[in-house]
Amino acid sequence: MSNPTIDPEQRRRFDAAEKIRIHESPLVRPALRPTESCLRAHFEGPVGLEARELENPHLEPRVTPEARAKAMPASVLLGVVLREPEPTLIVTQRHHGISFPGHWVFPGGRADRGDATPIDTAIREAEEEIGLDPGRVEVIGRLGDYVSHSGFRVAPTVALVRPPIDLRPQPGEVETIAEVPLSALTDPAHYFLFRFADRKDRAHFALDFPDDPERAGLMLTGVTVSIAIGFYGELLRGQGLA
Repeated sequence: MSNPTIDPEQRRRFDAAEKIRIHESPLVRPALRPTESCLRAHFEGPVGLEARELENPHLEPRVTPEARAKAMPASVLLGVVLREPEPTLIVTQRHHGISFPGHWVFPGGRADRGDATPIDTAIREAEEEIGLDPGRVEVIGRLGDYVSHSGFRVAPTVALVRPPIDLRPQPGEVETIAEVPLSALTDPAHYFLFRFADRKDRAHFALDFPDDPERAGLMLTGVTVSIAIGFYGELLRGQGLA
């Protein structure tokens, strides 16, 4: 899953960046293996129902109160596919001709006037972007909002997706569709922190698959990894581990 759209200089800088694997650092957390039953229990419990706002985990300037007040509503779908032997999560690679080209993200987008709720936005966007049949989707809860530097207030919806599913990328918007093990989001071995030599005042998280050749080019960064970390943290909090 290599990404030919990444600028060579950007790739060189990233490869040269200082990287710390989270499971080898004081930031390590307990690993979880989420199942359908534990996800249902979480979103039926007090922590899941609270849906407190997700924090930005990166070391970078915070979004200002003024920008937060003007943030446009958007939603993403954390579509948990009930596969065997373990659930997977749907991710998409953005088309090379749009903003954030080649980045791996959760299906989603900005709210339309016809969307009654953020959940409606997430389901509509997933159907438009990847052809996900709403009839195969069971919403079980949502996370708190995440306000991005790009000017969006993102509402992550968590849903169970029952196979069979036939996913198709929307031309000009989605380059590739993939599924990753849900347990990767709740295992510190998949996360690392990186820092550029010329920007010691900043550090950013990312999630990758270091021991999986099939997913060698798949990496979650930016807002997407922030939501993944928030999801992980809420599951830990629900079990009294955070």
